[in-house]
Amino acid sequence: MTISLLFGVHAHQPVGNFTSVIDDAHVRSYGMFLRVMERYPDFRFSVHFSGWLLDVLFERFPDDMARLAAMTRRGQVEWFGSGDCEPVLAAIPHRDRVSQIATLSDKIERRFGVRPKGAWLTERVWESSVVTSLVATGIRYVAVDDYHFLCAGEDAAHLDSFFSTDEDGRRLDLFPISEAARYRLPFSPAAETVAWLEDLARQGRRAAIYFDDIEKFGIWPETYHWVYEQGWLTRFIEGVLASPLIETATYADFHARQKTRGIVYLPTTSYIEMNEWTLPARAARTYHALVEQEKHAGRFEDRKAFLRGGMWRNFFMRFPESNWMHKRMLDVSARLAALPADRRTPAMQAQLHRAQANDAYWHGLFGGLYLPHLRRAVWNNLLALEAALDGVSPPLTLARRDLDCDGHDELFLRGDGLLAVVRADGDAALVELSSHALAHNFGDTLRRHDEVYHDKLHAAHGQQAQQGGIASAHDRIAFRHAIGPADAEPDSRPRGMFIDCWHPADGAPRPVRDYAETGPAAFAAPLDGGRLAKSFVMNGNRLTARYDSDGASGRLEIRLNIAMPSCDGYLGRHILENGDIPCGFGDRLELPAARRLTLDDGVLGGSLVVEFDAAIALTAQAHRTVSQSEAGFEKIMQAVELTCHWPLDGTPRSLTFTIEARARPA
Repeated sequence: MTISLLFGVHAHQPVGNFTSVIDDAHVRSYGMFLRVMERYPDFRFSVHFSGWLLDVLFERFPDDMARLAAMTRRGQVEWFGSGDCEPVLAAIPHRDRVSQIATLSDKIERRFGVRPKGAWLTERVWESSVVTSLVATGIRYVAVDDYHFLCAGEDAAHLDSFFSTDEDGRRLDLFPISEAARYRLPFSPAAETVAWLEDLARQGRRAAIYFDDIEKFGIWPETYHWVYEQGWLTRFIEGVLASPLIETATYADFHARQKTRGIVYLPTTSYIEMNEWTLPARAARTYHALVEQEKHAGRFEDRKAFLRGGMWRNFFMRFPESNWMHKRMLDVSARLAALPADRRTPAMQAQLHRAQANDAYWHGLFGGLYLPHLRRAVWNNLLALEAALDGVSPPLTLARRDLDCDGHDELFLRGDGLLAVVRADGDAALVELSSHALAHNFGDTLRRHDEVYHDKLHAAHGQQAQQGGIASAHDRIAFRHAIGPADAEPDSRPRGMFIDCWHPADGAPRPVRDYAETGPAAFAAPLDGGRLAKSFVMNGNRLTARYDSDGASGRLEIRLNIAMPSCDGYLGRHILENGDIPCGFGDRLELPAARRLTLDDGVLGGSLVVEFDAAIALTAQAHRTVSQSEAGFEKIMQAVELTCHWPLDGTPRSLTFTIEARARPA
């Protein structure tokens, strides 16, 4: 008996990723993979490319895309669809799921002459609500992890074919991707992998089901040398084609000739590693300890389906910054949907799709939410769409609502192309300051969060490859930057704008976090027997923040965390009132008496000007977080941390900030 090898690869790059990164990915993975596959027309396989990446590759590497089209025409390649800009389908409304899926299916049909019947689920995030959206767009089957089926109580021995599920009377078939295959390909020697497939055939298994990131074939650490220079992919293909026990097939082939194994209803879940990443650090440590306990006792494989961890939406709970971005996206989506059809444009729809790209909303093994340029791409598209919507349906200049469902209202102050959002909680700080003209959110920063992988910071640098193969990225420990314990110390407060800390004349510093509303965008807090008030007013394209103090003696620190695209790049610079340029954003700046500071950014194509009505001492320094990348642990600059030092002597005093976003002349 032969076994069908259903071999699928998924290619994706985040919307807004650097061109150099995409070019490198193509050179080391996408292009190399396609050229090897082209030599073996009898090796049939399935592919998924996210729509945004596909557009970039057609523009930059047309010859390789022509190669892929030729393989499609000769029946070697089956195409899988999904959302065009790789959203997590479960995290966006039904109307947007349908639009995203249809856009990519149309694109594939236009470029390759076929319409997908199967779909790739971003990060294999499963919620039953996606069934109706997939079926409505002509999708007949999807691939998710075998782990999903184990969580539903299915027997592992039966996971060699597809099952069926339904929602609201709509049927969808589900293929279980083999975890064992994911961890073998391409990390185990080719001959061993072929022998493993042959052993499955001898056991009477119908199919070996594989669908995973194509980036494992060349981009993941050590894989380019292993897969191409040492010939793993060639040896694997030739070994499979030479075996009398293995046949290659597309998912479509197999689906057409086989019957379903029966009905199944999967729980809300993703792959097992993702379920751990979604948990807050304290819970994740408990979960990890439990998993290690079960592994040590030899029980993990039998019990892992019952050790599920969290769910993907937990990232919105874990990271307030992600939640805010997500809820703003949903709000803008609703505004677009409410617009009469004749006033919507394809450009608006494309901007929404790009703002729904998954990568910036979560964080796991690598980057994601921690990468400012990915968040910036979301905000850029979101704000461009919002500006277009404001042009046809102007919103209120002052509004309030609890948009992010945290129990505190947000106050929306809208001016001439400038939006300030103040959270009406004890901090009374800005959570967003967005310029529609620049399509940029200056409040788009990230606090230092506690991460479980920070526990590895004192581990050895690097790790030897496993005997007989190479180490998976999940197991490697490396350092891109020198990092100390203080670099990863979690923040106790948000990284917003106008975050206040009081330094009394006698006693330890303490945060001012007991502001109460006194009027529209106005707040006050008791302060050492006195009173501290602050208020915000939007006037045209300027935001004014005013502080009033009466009765307290000491020093107030007012902190503004300002997200600038250049961060510590060479195009970001501080400009003083007299025109001097003392340093860049990544350097520390100390000014004993300043009335104006301009943060000028060549990437942004504009600047943020901060003015004071009186000379004030201020410092500026980089705010950095510690996260993981393919190169190891690294420090990433998230914002310019601007701290104003305001001395108070018990007499009534006031201080006014004026903030203006300016675009450079065309």
